[in-house]
Amino acid sequence: MNVISNILYWISTGLLVPVIVLLIIFFVRALLLTGAFFSRYLIEHKSGEKLYVQVRTLTPENVGELAAALPAKPATLTEAYAKKIIECAGNEARIDFLLSEYEMAADKDIATSKTLTKMGPILGLMGTLIPMGPALTGLASGDIASMAYNMQVAFATTVVGLVISAIGFITQQAKERRAVKDLTILEFIAENLKQNN
Repeated sequence: MNVISNILYWISTGLLVPVIVLLIIFFVRALLLTGAFFSRYLIEHKSGEKLYVQVRTLTPENVGELAAALPAKPATLTEAYAKKIIECAGNEARIDFLLSEYEMAADKDIATSKTLTKMGPILGLMGTLIPMGPALTGLASGDIASMAYNMQVAFATTVVGLVISAIGFITQQAKERRAVKDLTILEFIAENLKQNN
């Protein structure tokens, strides 16, 4: 039984360095995501609201006006797909394909946030529990310095894991709301095109 316990202990302590490295990588990724999210949010908010206002007055008869109002070089994914959908007027199968393609693209965009939301707490908890064994061993042997160091690592990994998860969760919620709103706009444009033909 001691052999099995020792093997498990060696495996768990051996995982500490990879867990810390992964936490650092995910933390850097979370910081990059935050910057990219805010810059993209400003662009999408400006162009998305303009598109939303145009779509609110959309009817099957004035779809051509929306096509003319869309920029030649779309700034957002929604504008690009709106342009593609309007160009495929009369081809319902192609329009449905483009709507599905947009859903996949939006889901791919949300995937990074989902990964951070789930992996942050997992790695943080692993980084908390792994040093607890050596910390308790240090406490039992009277090595307070070793115990303090291991407890410091345990608390630091927990905090970093929760920060990663919080960034992932906040960006995921905002991206999902935006994707649902944009998909509704694209479906409305598609329905007006279908009624126009």
